[in-house]
Amino acid sequence: MLVLPLVMFGIWIISVGGEALEVDKKGYVLYCPCMGRFGNQADHFLGSLAFAKAVDRTLVLPPWVEYHFPAPKSVQVPFDTYFKVEPLRAYHRVLTMEEFMEKLAPTIWPEGNRAVFCFQARTYGEKQNDCNAKEGNPFGPFWDTFNIDFDLSEFYSPLYHDSSNLHDMERWKKKYSPEAWPVIAFTGAPAQFPVQQQNAGLQQYLEFSDNIASKRDEYIAEHFGDEKFLGIHLRLGSDFENACKHIKDSPLMFGAAQCLGYRMEHGKPSSEMCYPSEKTIARDVAKALKKSGIQFVYVATDSKDLIKNLSKKFKKVKFFKSSASNPHLDLAMLCAADKFIGNCISTFTAFVTRARGVHNKPSNFWDFPPMKHDEL
Repeated sequence: MLVLPLVMFGIWIISVGGEALEVDKKGYVLYCPCMGRFGNQADHFLGSLAFAKAVDRTLVLPPWVEYHFPAPKSVQVPFDTYFKVEPLRAYHRVLTMEEFMEKLAPTIWPEGNRAVFCFQARTYGEKQNDCNAKEGNPFGPFWDTFNIDFDLSEFYSPLYHDSSNLHDMERWKKKYSPEAWPVIAFTGAPAQFPVQQQNAGLQQYLEFSDNIASKRDEYIAEHFGDEKFLGIHLRLGSDFENACKHIKDSPLMFGAAQCLGYRMEHGKPSSEMCYPSEKTIARDVAKALKKSGIQFVYVATDSKDLIKNLSKKFKKVKFFKSSASNPHLDLAMLCAADKFIGNCISTFTAFVTRARGVHNKPSNFWDFPPMKHDEL
């Protein structure tokens, strides 16, 4: 493969196998989406997109990090497997990690000259005073997917990545000019978690890939036809049950702001809101069905689906779920549902809530507003 840098009218062009690709002279942002599963990564993605725009660099779209047990290492799934790239360009410049590494990195970010950015030295790992960017899973497997090794660490403290702080963003541009630093690669997402209020609206630029959208449409046509359906998200795994024990001390943890507000202006959380009992779930489903007259329910769950027990209680209602574990089909189905009940604390639900908001579709949550006797 021939890689030839050319300068045309002041714009860098790289020719790869005869295909010309324009180089962004303002630089690039890379990062590892190395915290949590999809919901957390999606929150971080929106913040990272805002950061890239604020510092005026192209965002390199990382693959989604997945964990397929019992595989010991994370799996990296290309960004465009689940979401389209082009709609994002209506907001800011982007390209996939695969395209960047194949067509641009050999010239503008060559091996032997790759720095990794972190706020301060990570205290674990083999090296002292180092980002130790590849220490642990998913960090190591993520960068190894693209055969990336780092030659030095750059500590960007006291700068931060709050894209709403315009003064700080200007300091980023001044300290790390694209001429000296064409690529800024972060050990983790340059974004706050959970997603900040000013960045939540960027959800409008995330559109499901044709593959996911077609699977959604096929499922709806086969099981519901033209009938309306209620989508529900059950977060009933043991990991979430344990996390919910801390809701009293961390009332705005994870995705709680989606229903409580960023300053809890809409109320306080309840334990039932975080980890609802079967009684609460049945009660809220009954309310939704009674108000809408809907007789079809799609269930997305990380653990128990409760379909057997719910079917006994609602004898005229038909309950469905995906025959195989496919969380992104679940996402698309919940986004398309005529009515939706989700988990206020879950970032998976938060993705659905934001997406439904783009199309002015309402969302409801288990035990919200909370029962008075269960308030914290």
